[in-house]
Amino acid sequence: MSPTGVEGRGRMRRMSDGVEAALHCALALAALPEGKVLPGKSLAELHGVSESYLLKHLRALTAAGVIDALPGPRGGYRLSRDPGRITLLEIVEAIDGRDPAFACRELRQRIPGGACHSGGPDCFIKTRMLAAEEVWRAALRAQTLADLVEDGERQIDDRNKKAIADFLEAQVR
Repeated sequence: MSPTGVEGRGRMRRMSDGVEAALHCALALAALPEGKVLPGKSLAELHGVSESYLLKHLRALTAAGVIDALPGPRGGYRLSRDPGRITLLEIVEAIDGRDPAFACRELRQRIPGGACHSGGPDCFIKTRMLAAEEVWRAALRAQTLADLVEDGERQIDDRNKKAIADFLEAQVR
């Protein structure tokens, strides 16, 4: 079985670029010493994105309760709780919302003579698409930020680990 717990390489939906930024920021915040914060400007610099772009996503993560924002000149961001209690689904939904990826437009009702309309409550295509999405959401719900931390410990080489650690140490408040 794959590390995600889901076999295959099919694509369910395209997530926004903000999801990637949010996951990387959460991973960086997971590396902070307890009680410390990292400014949004430093997170933007670390990931090579504009501060205004990143702040929008950091606000969404804060509103969702994934991270805390501490105001003031010594303020910044930190995780709101242990990485093992933050699911990847929480991060995805904070950025992309909770709406289903499949939006049924009830095309079945437009078929001449109502040939597809079975009289049932839901279109069978919609039923299958939403069931597939629930599998996708369950896979993200089963994975936590702590899983990403473990992946990074195994997959990031020592030189890059040191570079990230040095950057964080210089920027942490």
